[in-house]
Amino acid sequence: MRIKKEDLISVLELHFDLMIEFVRSDFFPLRNTFISNDIVKIIDNNVIQSSINKEFQILDISSTDNIKSNSIFFLNKEINITLKNNENLLIITDKNKIYESIDVENKILIKNSNKVYHILLNQIFIHDDCHDYKDDFVFKNGSYISKFSKIDPSAVIQKNCIIGRGVIIGKNVIIKDNTVIKNAIISENSIISENTTIGGTGFGFDLQNMGSSNILPQIGIVHIDHNVSIGSNCSIDRAKIDITYIGKNSMLDNLIHVAHNVSIGTNACIAAQTGISGSVNIGENLICGGQVGFAGHINIGNNVRIAAKSGVTKNIKDNSVIAGFPATDIKLWKKKIINERKNRYK
Repeated sequence: MRIKKEDLISVLELHFDLMIEFVRSDFFPLRNTFISNDIVKIIDNNVIQSSINKEFQILDISSTDNIKSNSIFFLNKEINITLKNNENLLIITDKNKIYESIDVENKILIKNSNKVYHILLNQIFIHDDCHDYKDDFVFKNGSYISKFSKIDPSAVIQKNCIIGRGVIIGKNVIIKDNTVIKNAIISENSIISENTTIGGTGFGFDLQNMGSSNILPQIGIVHIDHNVSIGSNCSIDRAKIDITYIGKNSMLDNLIHVAHNVSIGTNACIAAQTGISGSVNIGENLICGGQVGFAGHINIGNNVRIAAKSGVTKNIKDNSVIAGFPATDIKLWKKKIINERKNRYK
């Protein structure tokens, strides 16, 4: 059932195409504006080697999916990517082979990528896991609405909601009671049901450096596309750097967790108590039963159907119907169950 690399093209292209541009500082204000040469000084104890040949302001952070000008870019995997020197990019890596092989004007070789990421992102941005993060709310119709949010006049915000800094809510959206939305864009005609949290902190842990004071800053957002229905008591975490995405016309039942960096294609139908781990890419037209668990960093093709209580641990190709744990072709799973029952009575 393993999916070949070439079979992933449609899913990955879908993920890249759906990534919208957003201004990070609308959600996470800049704490400091550094020059590229300053970075070496800030992380001096963690630097092994550096080569900075161009001075420019550091205003953002890049990812492999989204290279931005005037940014830092943590590059720790060998990937096919075009890096242009005119993009004012500072490459930071803890892999000596990558440092030696990349032909760029500005690069730093460090000891530990997670540690440096934690230091730099907390120096550059203010986010809601910082003590000094601030928002400014108005109390309107029983809910707290950030002065820095943008809400279409046709949208309905019910009671006891919190709408945070930078949030954009489109036409005819309905936000039901007790909902928290921050670091998110909610597109038109979507419905968010009671007690759901959208844009909360992703699970940014480092097994070598645990604890709440060592959370890796999560400075991405959530994008809920057009005509999406999200049930009650769901949790959809913001991305680490880019976007956690829920595709057009998708329907999520109650009690669903969508972790950081997940991308779900159009027309998904996902039943209650499903958990989707971080960085899962899901194609179009998913039908998923209840209590399904997805392992992180896997790719699910288009038109996939998943039986309830399945555990999906590997890539799944287009048009598959799967069940069980670990999830496999449903016909094979049924045969396995029948054989187990037969052997039980021998």
